[in-house]
Amino acid sequence: MTSENTTTLPARGIPADPDAPVLELRSDISVDLVDHSASDLSVVRAARVSTVGDDAQYETKGDGYVAGLIDYLMKSRHGSPFEHNYLTFLITAPIFTVRHLMRHRTWSFNEESARYRELRPVFYVPDADRLLRQEGKPGHYTYVAGDGDDHQLVTEASAAVYAKAYQEYTGMLQAGIAREIARMVLPVATYSSVYATCNSRALMHFLSLRTARPDATYPSHPQREIEIVAEQMENSLQKLMPLTHAAYEAHGRVSP
Repeated sequence: MTSENTTTLPARGIPADPDAPVLELRSDISVDLVDHSASDLSVVRAARVSTVGDDAQYETKGDGYVAGLIDYLMKSRHGSPFEHNYLTFLITAPIFTVRHLMRHRTWSFNEESARYRELRPVFYVPDADRLLRQEGKPGHYTYVAGDGDDHQLVTEASAAVYAKAYQEYTGMLQAGIAREIARMVLPVATYSSVYATCNSRALMHFLSLRTARPDATYPSHPQREIEIVAEQMENSLQKLMPLTHAAYEAHGRVSP
């Protein structure tokens, strides 16, 4: 999780009264592993069924054998044995980050719906560690430190827009406009929650694209917010499937 900054402030442009909405500005992005069936041994059993048949389900070979076979599978890019498991995460992040996640089409997603519930005035702003300027051409740029007032500018400008958008959103709801129509004025910085399920092969592919690792065979340059999601997911993979993760690292962070 990134810095747990949470700020509340009156929504500017809305009359000051006890019922006026208060914006909650957050910079944290959370990823919780809520369910899983993932282990290194499951990879070995899936691979071994091709040579020993249903006896593979009883395989309990030592870590040395498991590590060696997983390394071979990763190096040779025999990917299907890494698909017989699952990890389910609950992610709470701004909508634009959730949309980055949903680009990965082999995953399964269920997101909270603004058609069926009224959204709270909770919006994303970068924390003080977030670099806000970029240099270079599209696809080949780097983030750099900017002026000392950058974060204040982004926060104040964002808060003003969020306040006006939420004012219009609640105004439409109070006038009887359907939620599915009223939601269209809300910005992509509005927080959303989504269940996301994948197997370890799909997760490794996700990590290869959504983490900035110069030592990777194919370095990637993701937006920082989706990288925060990826880093937390990678921690779960490393804990649940340490031999798989080690082989993934050893072979350039390329999904098999």
